[in-house]
Amino acid sequence: MNIKTPIGRLRLLAILEGISYLLFAITMPMKYLLDIREPNYIVGMAHGWLFVLYIGFCLQNVVIQKWGLKTSVLVLVASLVPFGTFVADAKIFKPASV
Repeated sequence: MNIKTPIGRLRLLAILEGISYLLFAITMPMKYLLDIREPNYIVGMAHGWLFVLYIGFCLQNVVIQKWGLKTSVLVLVASLVPFGTFVADAKIFKPASV
């Protein structure tokens, strides 16, 4: 993964954003079942920033890669589905980076 290219940076960000999304599976029960709020606050803040960056990097790559409407919508929706960014990386970003 070459992070010197826009698609390489998007691939890295997609993985980080996906991990932060999955961390909610740990921090949400901590917040609501154990009344430990701090980890959820930290993960939520990190996930929020990573989400915004992911959307921005997706839009940048939509223009650079000249993706059609279908691909553009898929990469944006991938951030809303658990494991979606990992699938987008494997199916869309990785082939585009070759």
